[in-house]
Amino acid sequence: MTTIRNHVTLIGNIGSAAEITQFDNGNKVARFNLATDKNFRANDGKIKSSTEWHRIFAWGNLAQFIETYAEKGKKVAIHGRLVNRTYLSKEGKKRNVTEVEVRHIIGL
Repeated sequence: MTTIRNHVTLIGNIGSAAEITQFDNGNKVARFNLATDKNFRANDGKIKSSTEWHRIFAWGNLAQFIETYAEKGKKVAIHGRLVNRTYLSKEGKKRNVTEVEVRHIIGL
């Protein structure tokens, strides 16, 4: 039997207020961007940093929690799984995106 594992943990800052979508059945999804910093030593020997952005989403009670408590700039730790999906842009072009589906979130 093969066990497939898909886990990701990120610690970073919320980039903007979460976008909340509520469906006819009452369920919600929250979407936001998370910024993580990476420090590295450049060729000149100086320590530099860069920011990477991650697309994050959560369903149900987690979406409700994020809507209520998550705010721009807040430092959080999230644990979840990677999700790849395809969608059509407003211009009708096919786009691929990788996002993190939140399973746990902790304010730091």
